[in-house]
Formats: sequence, structure tokens, C-alpha cells
Amino acid sequence: MISEVFEGLKAMSSWEAIAVVLAIAYLLLAMKESLWCWYCAFVSTAIYTLIFWDVSLLMESGLNVFYMVMAVYGWWQWQRGGRSHHGVRIHRLSAKTHLKLIGLVVVLSLASGYLLSENTRAVWPYVDAFTTWGSVVTTWMVARKVLENWLYWIVIDSVSIFLYLDRGLYLTALLFLAYVIIVIIGFFSWKTEWQRSLNAG
Repeated sequence: MISEVFEGLKAMSSWEAIAVVLAIAYLLLAMKESLWCWYCAFVSTAIYTLIFWDVSLLMESGLNVFYMVMAVYGWWQWQRGGRSHHGVRIHRLSAKTHLKLIGLVVVLSLASGYLLSENTRAVWPYVDAFTTWGSVVTTWMVARKVLENWLYWIVIDSVSIFLYLDRGLYLTALLFLAYVIIVIIGFFSWKTEWQRSLNAG
């Protein structure tokens, strides 16, 4: 497996490498609540839209079109959102809301997975659908600065590693392995900031 990863890395296109660098920059900047994260996200996801389409991960390709739209939405929310229109602040959702969101992801994943398996050439349709719908919900949570988004990403990114290794996207698989580590740090970073804002408020 290790030798296959190194061989895959040698074969990676420069476009995928650029997308990976920008994707890492997005996550690190998001952790610091920097608006620049959304610029990195827009360009990275534009590149990934084409890459995933080329390797028949149709839902992943469509997901990245959504990401481009969300990059604009996220920038607006962080800059102008919230009640005072000075940008949203880190906050938490209730357990009931999380159960509804998780249930929505499961239902949409089963429905989309079935449709993909019956009507397209998509590989791993149910897994592809799960990572797609899970990412849709979680990206919205990032744009709204919901603290628990980082916990959702741990699950989604872990499943994605398997998916990308299977498709030969080794550099992207390594990116998502790095993501798992970074999102854990991101969770504690945002939690510290959230607690600080409560104490100050």
C-alpha cells in the first residue's frame, strides 16, 4: 500500500497539487476565522469539480460546485451575517437539531445512493452520497460558525480517505488524513474562542 501511495504521488497532476495546497490553506485559515479561507475554498473546489468528474465520482464533483457557491455564502456570513450584520459568531446547536441534521443526511444518502446505483456509472454510490450530503450540511455549519462542524468533519473525512484511495487519488487521500488531524485541532481552537466569548458576554 505504501509503495502504491508513492507511485500515485509521482503521477499526481499539478492541478491536483494546487487544489490540495489551497484546501489545506482553507482549513487552517478557517480555524483562525480568517476571511481568506473562502477565497482558497473557491479556487480549490473549482479545480476539484473537474478532477472528481474525470474519475467518475459524480456526487463529489457536484458537491464541489456547491462548495463554490458556499464559499461566497460563507464569506458573506462571516463578513456581514448575524443580527448586527457584523459577521456571525461561533455558537452551538441543540442536540435535537443535530439529530434532525443527521437524520436528513442518512435519508438523503440512501435515496441518492439508490438513484446513483440504478442510473449512473458512479462507484461506491452510497458512500459517495453519504460524504456528499454530510459535507453539504457541514459546510453550511462552517459558514454559520457552528462549533460542532469540526466533529462532523472527522467522520466525513475519515470515510472520504477510503473513497479516494480506492479511486487512486492518493494525494487527496493524504490531504484528508491531514484534515482529520487539523479538524481535531480546529474543534478545540473554536471551543476555546466560544468559551472566551461566553465569559466576556
